[in-house]
Amino acid sequence: MRELRRSTSSSYRPRPRWTKRAKREWKPLEDRSCTDLPWFLLFALFCGGMCAICGFTIATGGASRLLFGYDSYGNTCGQSNEPLEGVRLSGLDHSDRKYVFFLDPCNIDIIQRKIKSMALCVSQCPTEELATYSDLKRFAMMNGSELCSYELPGHKYPQLPERFEKCPKLPVPESKALPVFNRCTPVDISCYAKFAEAVVTFVSDNSMLNRLIAGVAASKEIIVGLCLLALVLSMILMVIIRYISAVLVWILTALVILGSLGGTSCLWWLYIDYRMTMNETMSKDLKEPEDTNGGMKTPKNHAQGLLIYAVSATVFTGILLLLMLFMRKRVALTIALFHVAGKVFIHLPLLALQPFCTFLALSLFWVYWILVLLFLGTTGNPEKNDDTGLVEFRLTGGLQYMTWYHAVGLIWISEFILACQQMTVAGAVVTYYFTRDKTKLPVTPILSSVLRLVRYHLGTVAKGSFIITLVKIPRLILMYIHNQLKGKENACARCMLKACICCLWCLEKCLNFLNQNAYAATAINSTSFCTSARDAFMILVENALRVATINTVGDFVLFLGKVLIVTCTAFTGVLALNYQRDYTEWVLPLIIVCLFAFLVAHCFLSIFEIVVDVLFLCFAIDTKYNNGSPGREFYMDKALMEFVENSRRSMATEEKARSKRSRPKEEAPGTSSA
Repeated sequence: MRELRRSTSSSYRPRPRWTKRAKREWKPLEDRSCTDLPWFLLFALFCGGMCAICGFTIATGGASRLLFGYDSYGNTCGQSNEPLEGVRLSGLDHSDRKYVFFLDPCNIDIIQRKIKSMALCVSQCPTEELATYSDLKRFAMMNGSELCSYELPGHKYPQLPERFEKCPKLPVPESKALPVFNRCTPVDISCYAKFAEAVVTFVSDNSMLNRLIAGVAASKEIIVGLCLLALVLSMILMVIIRYISAVLVWILTALVILGSLGGTSCLWWLYIDYRMTMNETMSKDLKEPEDTNGGMKTPKNHAQGLLIYAVSATVFTGILLLLMLFMRKRVALTIALFHVAGKVFIHLPLLALQPFCTFLALSLFWVYWILVLLFLGTTGNPEKNDDTGLVEFRLTGGLQYMTWYHAVGLIWISEFILACQQMTVAGAVVTYYFTRDKTKLPVTPILSSVLRLVRYHLGTVAKGSFIITLVKIPRLILMYIHNQLKGKENACARCMLKACICCLWCLEKCLNFLNQNAYAATAINSTSFCTSARDAFMILVENALRVATINTVGDFVLFLGKVLIVTCTAFTGVLALNYQRDYTEWVLPLIIVCLFAFLVAHCFLSIFEIVVDVLFLCFAIDTKYNNGSPGREFYMDKALMEFVENSRRSMATEEKARSKRSRPKEEAPGTSSA
């Protein structure tokens, strides 16, 4: 009995925790729980800080100063003001003066991007050109809008000696108020010639600029139509790319083979031709005296250089051909994944709306961020500039860090929005893949994925986007330093800066790819970010060759898709613009259309790329934990099933061939002994 108890007790001994972790299996869509909740709370607090900055700018008057404008004495236009200590002419009642007028609106500091002129609050912008001080007096008497400094009476403008410093520069151009910001802006923008010249330095002929602008204005309907065409072509390509992916892959293979062989052959031909030419030259010069300066040294160096290039190209071509021969079977997986990705877009048509939703969310956030940044520019304590004598509002003390906090918020929240898109797409694709009966899919898998994201996984997205932010901020700082030191640093420092920027860029791309797979793992198992990243990394390492093939071949196929969309749009644009004979300058409209077409194609095919990557992760998990036997059936699509069956057949054929080769070696000793 004691032995039986010992055996039973030992059989029920609890397993160590590491064994459970090692044997943990993927259980798609079974359990859901909140992940990385502390990071969600941290992100919520950070967003609360962003809102607090906006509230601070509104409470301290920065927002009102930006919207309504303020004069050079610290008074906000359109309202009653309180006096500022040490600033004369402050605390005036400008309830009837709603517009900001600059004494010299054409004096623009291009570097600092601001008008270096005294600003006043006036009741009306000048509606006509005022050429003399008598015209200023007449305008003030008739309209009650005094355009000189407040201490100067309007009826004495022509006689006052201060008129040259405290009155506007003559002639005063006709102005109109901006719709929202209430700034008097000259109607004739010729005074902004220097600023315009700095903006459009690529145009030296005003007539050329006028023709280009006229061409864009005359072809605006065609531009809109071509942009819609690019949008439609991008959506169609995501569906039909599964039918043409095999053709594109073979085009890629043919281009790589022909390009490598052609380049290698060209280098060998150049080397042989150069050697023959050099031999002929040497035979002609045999009877001539030798050059004491070493005249044949340079041709020999050229020949050696061509030989090195030719040998290197030959080695590279041989390695490339061997890799393509070795990885030809894995290319079939890429084609199968593209085929299944096309089916995903048919079953989940709302995936095509993801670029629009992401672009809308980013646009709204960027507009909010820019407005708050402008509010910060007019927030702070009033300080008098000793050089100009004007009052400026600046953040002092610890308030200066609000701008840096706001800048970090731009990066983190933008990355958070992009990560939400990746998690939403991953959740929808995971639901599609791991649902055996496609007729039992949710009515709207995209909305279901969004709800799961909001309810369970916002912390995971916040953590992943924060990691990208930590890498992106140093890279941007180094880029800023590099631009500031351009032309001042030595070659070694410039090389080190570029190397650091390149390394951080590569690290950011790798982390982006790992984060995307971590989000897919979270969508499958509802695990935390670190656990999901570790599990996804192990799966990717086990399928490293497949990952490399899919990334190289798949990226090039998608690039060819972008080129196809841009080419079709440009060709249609040439036909449409050439048909319109009213104008001849259609180069700029065509460039605008091509840029828009590439941007749209990139946005849509990026969603397609995310779908392919998530499908591959699901496929790798499916083949690792299932084998097609009863109880462990595959989840994969028929196209992927055919790939697995073909792989098994090829492996079985190779094993039979190996066994046949090994049999004669095993029978040889027996025959000799007999």
